Amino acid sequence: MHSGKRFGAVEFAVWTRRSIYVLTVLSAIPTILYFLGWKFVSVPWQPIAILGTAVAFIVGFKNNASYSRLWEARQIYGAIINDSRSFGYVLRDALSNKDPKKVKEMFHRHYAWLTALRFQLREPRTWENMGTAQYDEYSKKYDIPERLTKLDDELKNYLSETELQYILSKKNRATQLMASQSKELSEAYARGDINDFQWTQINQQLVKFTDDQGKAERIKNFPYPRNFSSITTYLLLLFILFVPFGLLKELDKLGEGTVLEGWTIWFNIPFSLMVTWCFHTLDSVGEASVNPFEGSPNDVPITQISRTIEIDMRDMLDESDLPPAIAPKNNIVL
Repeated sequence: MHSGKRFGAVEFAVWTRRSIYVLTVLSAIPTILYFLGWKFVSVPWQPIAILGTAVAFIVGFKNNASYSRLWEARQIYGAIINDSRSFGYVLRDALSNKDPKKVKEMFHRHYAWLTALRFQLREPRTWENMGTAQYDEYSKKYDIPERLTKLDDELKNYLSETELQYILSKKNRATQLMASQSKELSEAYARGDINDFQWTQINQQLVKFTDDQGKAERIKNFPYPRNFSSITTYLLLLFILFVPFGLLKELDKLGEGTVLEGWTIWFNIPFSLMVTWCFHTLDSVGEASVNPFEGSPNDVPITQISRTIEIDMRDMLDESDLPPAIAPKNNIVL
């Protein structure tokens, strides 16, 4: 997540510079041909304007859907924050007097669940963008914690060696950690350490965590529908290709009867670049938000949120050696 006031103009230009190079060449080719006498390459502007209207609608639709996915992901992790705090104090108050060691163990298992979940959500998918040159280059400005460490090493901080090996043998580690919490809770209930009301109350929190995890996995594993994504790409490409041809005559007429007659055709390059860059960048902005867990600078900061939860829960147990909060690097925090 970008935590600054805004992306800087230079920063934005650098991020889109590859598209600027390509769009400049695409604008220059028809301009040069027209200047050399190939007047027939010019096409009427009206059908291109109609195509541009369609592209504006579908790009706007994609951006709206992308923002919805991003905002839903943030709501999911907002719910995890609140549910974790509720789980912490309910569990502490129910078991601290009878088995404080078990309380700490279950707290640590919850930290392990947060860790396993964020590692799972950061796993790459074929439809995500972090493998492209544009995103990979920008990612060097900040750190993606899940790429700097291994899950095994992170979980060692929270689980016993026996439980660690058991969890690592499972495919969905986060799910199995929550299942272990449920097992511990059932055993505490069977021993009489908690009453019916407390068991129900804590179990409801575990159900909420499972629900939150499922919602996050749905966004992670179900991409923006490929049919909508593909038609947006194709229509945008057609529009970008035809804009420089459609503006030729309009800009050539601009200089008629003036000292610039015959030269205003060169305005086609900056004006075509400006129009096509706007549409292409709007599409890129939507694409940058459509996968909110991949590790881009527009993602939900799940690592920071997980650390905040751990700090809050450790504070509930009056621990003094709290882990440090995760600070932004170059205004980016994940």
